[in-house]
Amino acid sequence: MRSSDDFNSDHVTPEQQINPVPRVSIQAFCETSDVAQTINDAIGDRRMDKAHVKVHMGGALAAVEAYRTSPTPNVIVIENLGTREELLENLEALSEFCDAGTKVIVIGRVNDIILYRELMSRGVSDYLVAPLSVLDFIRAVSELYSSVDAAPVGRIIAVTGAKGGAGASCIAHNIGWSVARDLDISTVIVDMDLGFGTLGLDFNQDPPQGIAEAVFAPDRVDQNMVDRLLSKCSDRLQILAAPATLDRMYDFQETAFDNLLDVLRATTPCVILDIPHMWTAWARRMLISADEVVIVAGPDLANLRNTKSMVDTLRVARPNDSKPRLVMNGIGVLKRPEISVNEFGKAVDLEPIAAIPYDAKLFGTAANNGQMLAEVDPANKTTEMIANVAKVVTGRAEVKRSKRSLLSPLMARLQKKKAS
Repeated sequence: MRSSDDFNSDHVTPEQQINPVPRVSIQAFCETSDVAQTINDAIGDRRMDKAHVKVHMGGALAAVEAYRTSPTPNVIVIENLGTREELLENLEALSEFCDAGTKVIVIGRVNDIILYRELMSRGVSDYLVAPLSVLDFIRAVSELYSSVDAAPVGRIIAVTGAKGGAGASCIAHNIGWSVARDLDISTVIVDMDLGFGTLGLDFNQDPPQGIAEAVFAPDRVDQNMVDRLLSKCSDRLQILAAPATLDRMYDFQETAFDNLLDVLRATTPCVILDIPHMWTAWARRMLISADEVVIVAGPDLANLRNTKSMVDTLRVARPNDSKPRLVMNGIGVLKRPEISVNEFGKAVDLEPIAAIPYDAKLFGTAANNGQMLAEVDPANKTTEMIANVAKVVTGRAEVKRSKRSLLSPLMARLQKKKAS
């Protein structure tokens, strides 16, 4: 029995993560407009994308009448404003028409442990106390199909650039490497730029097909196939590289990657998506459906404009999720006019979680050698920044609020040289 006070909807940590609701049918029978509106709002949430939901008014009596001649859905949600006796009587009548396997959620206004126990003994799946939030409802439905004792798996972190050349792929790969090594979390990095992806190069791997074989044969995708396509980089890190060849066209349907991500989400605690800078139906879907979105941007006007557009779009499409994370990259190029980190953050209404200085030697050496930044120079401040980003996006650390944390000593020296 839960009320809305049990959960903090401002930010969902890994421990509170709500797994996506599977492809089930849900019918709700409400008595008040506020509960009906909450469920209607939940329909548009990314976690409910596969569920088919209908909302009716009339409460338990309407449910009984509806299923006298019709099969019941996977989940029935009933709001009750009547007495305990009336509720139990209506549930008894409803049980005569319920198909095997149908789950029932009751929404009431009374926080009554005796009623809760009585409902559980009669086979009710859950009892929620109104008023409830959108996330309360989604969580209740999700947990009907999840093991209560199982740790949440499949945290999807989508990384994309605000502009081509912002360095999003490099940042994504290094975040994944840090999550696996520093946080000891099993991680898969997925390169979604099939024509020009650099994941294989960055990890000095040469997989034959990788993600291409999965995306061009979605009906065959299962755990065995994905295991075969993954390339192992360490005990905790695997990659699904792009073919990076131009012998075919890479035009995809909006749902082209759904089966692949379902398999990865079910088995891998952390999945990093390296999404190329483009705005297609499938790219938009990947960003909206991710648990965390990281936007990598450079300090110029085009990056600012594009970041603002992406943030505004994602806020509308993800009303129940935290804001995208902003990583500023390539800061402090000598003699180049730049928008300051603080001004950039204010303009897009995001506080950057890192401002990574321009370091041609570090990044160039890593790229040419097929190494991660921490392998080239473990003591470099950029390595520390990447490790902090990895903690933030996995919910292992709070975002550092200090302005000093955004600027490394190297960046400060570069800015001093520019001023002189």
